[in-house]
Amino acid sequence: CVWAVRGSAVCFPAAGFRRSMRLCRRKARLKQQACASRCPSSCCSALAAPYEEVVRYQRHPTDRHRLVILVGPAGVGVNELRRRLITSNPREFQSAIPHTTRVQKSYEMNGREYHYVSKETFENMVYSHRMLEYGEYKGYLYGTSVDAVRTVLDEGKICVIDLEPQ
Repeated sequence: CVWAVRGSAVCFPAAGFRRSMRLCRRKARLKQQACASRCPSSCCSALAAPYEEVVRYQRHPTDRHRLVILVGPAGVGVNELRRRLITSNPREFQSAIPHTTRVQKSYEMNGREYHYVSKETFENMVYSHRMLEYGEYKGYLYGTSVDAVRTVLDEGKICVIDLEPQ
């Protein structure tokens, strides 16, 4: 048997997969009991309970809201999920306004769709660790600043952003 994380053991089937897994579990349980009796405060006692209880997070009214980051490759619906969250409860959820170096279009307002900044300003923000995430698209830089996220959190809302892993 090979020990794995959380106290489970993995066996290589010798006499059939089901039988070897049953034997392995019995041996694993005996080893855990022997280890726990020798040193009850060791890691073995933590391995005896391989599952943790999962409960719904209950935010205390005095606690600040948290940042929610949705991560997924293009086309899996992360952006749509973010939009639905915000649309379903705009008093609770809001997206941070990103920064960009691209030219502002005639119908756009600075601070509504994007914060429009120069390339030098954007790069300074990156080097001074003021950008939470950033990337380049079609020669322009885009990113979310720490200040933009703080603005949403200071309004008492949950900040939701979506990222595509690079």
